[in-house]
Amino acid sequence: MLSLNSLKKILMKRFLLPLTLILIFSSSALSQKKGDVFQTLDTELEKARVALNTPGFAVAIVQKDKIVYAKGFGYKDVENQVPVTENTLFAIGSSSKAFTSAVLGVLRKEEKIDFDERPGKYIPELRFAKPWMNEQIIVKDLMAHRTGLPRHDFSWFMFPSESKTELIKRIEFQEPFTGLRQQWYYNNWMFFLQGEIGARLTGKSWEQNVQELFFDKLGMTRSNFRIPDMEKDADKSFGYSVDLEGKTKKMDYYNIAAMGPAGAINSSVSEMSNWLITWINGGKFKGEQIIPEDYVKEAMSAHMVVSAGTPSKEHPDVQFSNYGYGWFLASYRGHYRVEHGGNIDGFSASASFFPTDSLGIMILTNQNGSPLPGVARNIISDYMLELDPADWLGETVKRLEEAKEAQAKAKAAADSTAKVSLTKPSHILMDYSGTYEHPGYGKMEIDLKNDTLFVQTGLLGGFLEHKDYDTFNMYLIYQGEPNRDNPFIFQFVSNMTGDISGLKAALEPALDPIEFKRTPKENELSMDDLKKYEGAYMLMGVQEVKIYIKEEKLYAFVPGQPEYELVNIGEHEFNLKVLEGFKVKFEEKDGEIIAVSFIQPNGTFRGERKQ
Repeated sequence: MLSLNSLKKILMKRFLLPLTLILIFSSSALSQKKGDVFQTLDTELEKARVALNTPGFAVAIVQKDKIVYAKGFGYKDVENQVPVTENTLFAIGSSSKAFTSAVLGVLRKEEKIDFDERPGKYIPELRFAKPWMNEQIIVKDLMAHRTGLPRHDFSWFMFPSESKTELIKRIEFQEPFTGLRQQWYYNNWMFFLQGEIGARLTGKSWEQNVQELFFDKLGMTRSNFRIPDMEKDADKSFGYSVDLEGKTKKMDYYNIAAMGPAGAINSSVSEMSNWLITWINGGKFKGEQIIPEDYVKEAMSAHMVVSAGTPSKEHPDVQFSNYGYGWFLASYRGHYRVEHGGNIDGFSASASFFPTDSLGIMILTNQNGSPLPGVARNIISDYMLELDPADWLGETVKRLEEAKEAQAKAKAAADSTAKVSLTKPSHILMDYSGTYEHPGYGKMEIDLKNDTLFVQTGLLGGFLEHKDYDTFNMYLIYQGEPNRDNPFIFQFVSNMTGDISGLKAALEPALDPIEFKRTPKENELSMDDLKKYEGAYMLMGVQEVKIYIKEEKLYAFVPGQPEYELVNIGEHEFNLKVLEGFKVKFEEKDGEIIAVSFIQPNGTFRGERKQ
């Protein structure tokens, strides 16, 4: 007779074997199901690449703490047909922003920063354009794009600088368009400030902070911040533009310079996957708390409504548009999604994850302003979340076709209504040349060459084409070609004496045109040339004015007034260096200077030279 223990062993054996078989079968079925999904994704993603004329892109999918899918599509070097891999480096643009804010999250855990403090506490020389901004803006406002400032992007894009000090000074002269926390408005400058706050608190650069706090701990060994570092990597992608006709053109890399905290990182989908894994797992990576857990929750919670509106009829289950700290937030078909895109010359990106589903998706492409990251992200989301796939690609292709038709109609309408201006500029073209400066933007030089006015900003060039009166179209030369479709409007302005004193440029859509002050080109004159003007002149026959040379420069002295340095701007014509709208013009006869006229807003005063 079997003992009770023997009977238990027999029963265990009889039931254990079928259970093991069931587990093996279930695991095999799950693996097969995943394999089918990934095969489908291979097909769907390549279909999207071809339909959207994308040169190349890479994808990585993470679940919980593992990469479950990583692959490259198309080419990183179109000219030589070199394929993209999951390790190919791309510029990730503004997907960098979450790194910048997370540095402050780590520093808050170390009690080095208070998010409710004014940024001026950490950058004492920082000033905003309005007193209320200096008093009321706090660090959280920088992180959630709610300071009341518009983008002012051309201030750094056209006038880049490696000097953080110079960029901080510019912020004081950048006007807001609304009140504090009244409206969400994307602003790269405020992420530059976050990077600088982190640098002030640690004594290290933004790049060093991100490297040490995140890259080093996440195994992101090839990720970097500078174009030279990207260029020397063997597995890097070139950037490309693709127009609505599908024509592909290679683009130059863009050096974002000191604005790096807003979008300078270069990385691969394989390395960025570790970043997404960290966020999915509450800030942990391989058991180590990389980002404080309380910051992770706060950063991916809503702090500002991005835009008002209800879901579309086509997609009633895609809802809301909010912003956390360096992340966009939305409800995607019933699933909470955290995402941030990125666009910079030749590259587009999307980093996204679904925290409650433990799913992350990284898309990097070498197409400028590409719709592909969003399309690919949504296609992958539908399959991985086991949703009925929507036709994201078809809808996007339809919109692109509509945009193509609209562009053609707009061009035809513009061509048919184009007219030759019946007006003329108020001055000869040479009078518009000079240096134009705005303290919140930078300097641009305008020079006359071969009857055309050329513009050079800190980085980009362009040329002017007369439109009406003193208004010109400025065509920016971008990536080697003039942007004929979207000219900037430059309106020149005159001072009280009728001279060109500045220009207004429509560089910020949310504000009135930005006014740049003109400084005429200073001509270099020899000492012999300067000596021709020396002497005493009797203004109105009653007051003596002396013109003399001091330290190789020409000066004018009127009794009872300070001496004025004279700056040559043309033949016998000088500006008073410290007085806008005041100038002197000398008269010549038979090779000799015989008189001078002081031209002022209140009149012109002539004086003959004393013999």
